[in-house]
Amino acid sequence: MKNYVRWLPWLVAGLATLWVVSGILPRSSSGFELGEFGRLPVVLNGRVQPLDSVARNSLRQLRNKQTALRDSRTRVSAIEWLLEAFNRPARADELKSFRIDNPELLGLLKLPENEKHFSFSEVRPSLTELERQARRVDEVPAQNRTAFEKQTMKLYSSLVLYQRLKNSLSPEFSTNFLAELTDYEQLLPAASAAAQAHQDGGQFDSAALNRIMVFVRRYSQMAELSHPLMVPPADPRAPDTDWQSMGASLVAAVEKGSLHPAVKWYAQMGRAYNQGDVNGFNQALGEYRGWLAAHFPQAYSKGQWESLFNRKEPFYKATALYTIAFLLVCFSWIRESAALRRSAYALVVVSLSIHTLGLIYRMALEGRPPVTNLYSSAIFIGWGAAVFGLVLERFSKSNLGGLGLATAAFIGLVTGIIAHNLALGGDTMEMMRAVLDTNFWLATHVVTITIGYVATFVAGFLGIVFIVFGVLNRAFDRATAVGMERLMYGAICFATLFSFIGTVLGGIWADQSWGRFWGWDPKENGALIIVLWNAMILHARWGNMIQERGMAVMSVFGNVVTSYSWFGVNMLGVGLHSYGFMDSGFKWLLLFVVSQAIIMGLAFLPAAYCRSQLFRSANSGPQGKAAKDAAAQRA
Repeated sequence: MKNYVRWLPWLVAGLATLWVVSGILPRSSSGFELGEFGRLPVVLNGRVQPLDSVARNSLRQLRNKQTALRDSRTRVSAIEWLLEAFNRPARADELKSFRIDNPELLGLLKLPENEKHFSFSEVRPSLTELERQARRVDEVPAQNRTAFEKQTMKLYSSLVLYQRLKNSLSPEFSTNFLAELTDYEQLLPAASAAAQAHQDGGQFDSAALNRIMVFVRRYSQMAELSHPLMVPPADPRAPDTDWQSMGASLVAAVEKGSLHPAVKWYAQMGRAYNQGDVNGFNQALGEYRGWLAAHFPQAYSKGQWESLFNRKEPFYKATALYTIAFLLVCFSWIRESAALRRSAYALVVVSLSIHTLGLIYRMALEGRPPVTNLYSSAIFIGWGAAVFGLVLERFSKSNLGGLGLATAAFIGLVTGIIAHNLALGGDTMEMMRAVLDTNFWLATHVVTITIGYVATFVAGFLGIVFIVFGVLNRAFDRATAVGMERLMYGAICFATLFSFIGTVLGGIWADQSWGRFWGWDPKENGALIIVLWNAMILHARWGNMIQERGMAVMSVFGNVVTSYSWFGVNMLGVGLHSYGFMDSGFKWLLLFVVSQAIIMGLAFLPAAYCRSQLFRSANSGPQGKAAKDAAAQRA
């Protein structure tokens, strides 16, 4: 038994590590090199990214998942789904790629209300009515839309995105795109010469232009629908903005007199995939990859590394491990088991290691500091809280064992869930807005003030544990309360320092960007409120206006203040800092605020409802023994 207890933490850490490193290589039973296809670079949202990212981000928007469904049991990977949409649109239409939750919208589309996932073929019969509703809703201000109207616009946008993807590689209803390109390529020399003669004002072959115009009109329509820019520029030194969609490249071929080689390779891959020709697909893919590596090594490398990052999913795995670690800490408190606590410690260390590697990897991919948008702020706050929690655990007294681990694991898992939901909006590495495009201020102001968020949330979580233990745990005594209060105090001091410095740095940045240091913008007000609230806590403690329980209550309210600055100001939709407006998040923010209010209310329960002797005596009246002792100690 002793050997089991001794080796349990190592076993837990080893199994967690094995799970994390598993699945690096993509699995494909069909023989098609789907993973390599997913690594091909394209340009979308102003940045180079692999087709794997296009597929995953698109499905997140359509179905809130990174997979589609062939039926209720069979999942289709994101890249296979994208290949189907590119090359077999009729078959892609049968995959369940859309999530619809609103009962009123399901009734409008005449879909069964006991299901949530649907294919395009199931939605198609009601497209006319959906388009009519979307035109009507489009005239309604976003803040005034009902749940039905919001879901209608979301589904309509998803259908538009899906239609664009289906026309990105070839026209949707093309039966043999490669043969069509062969005919088009044969007409190009004569058509190009005729077009040049026409521009020069000389005689030209009108018949050649008429023959080519049939194709040009078709490809012009395709260019309007195409989603990612899949064709690299002729000059490898050209900026990313010079990449073209397949349709635009085909139209431009009339002027150039020839097709871009990438167009032919994509067409060859499409024909081979349609015919089930594994060797033909892999050969065309290999030739294109070799050409990209030789002519566009940076874009090619970016596609390789980002695709690997997508498959590893470090933040998802870290969130899962944080969840298990938190449960182990809770069980260690219930069973008073040191072995479970050490296992939780090992698991938090593994989780934090994966979290750290993922954070560094993402920074390298973006070429940016760790915080650039709401999604990355959630990732960074979780990472900072995990670091903070391990430090607390290292320096906590024996009667507070596991408290730092619980802090690290709980905030890590909650911010991981928040980040997952933020990722449903699409690309999380989008191009920066012009005013934010400065690594210096992102690395100073944004990181500093986000560290202030971290410390305030850590203090708030400690306050929650203090109150819950005080109400439910008979063993919650004076020594534990004093120790927790000191940890909260230290976290609040840390939060006040970084929030204040971050706010000042933000003012300097604002002066450089907008010509004024302070403009009472909602985000600026939110940052100031955090500083003021933390300062109020410190002054209340220094002036003996609050004791341990009061410190806990004020720290919990710090969660509300910080969540307002972090998310609430974006939901207002006004001000220069509204970079991450999320109307759907209002409900969750409100529920969070209500939950914090309930927890604060627990601190004032009558003595009869509190199990700990400390809370019973403190709640029995202002002259309770605990209050007297605390006041005497502070005096």
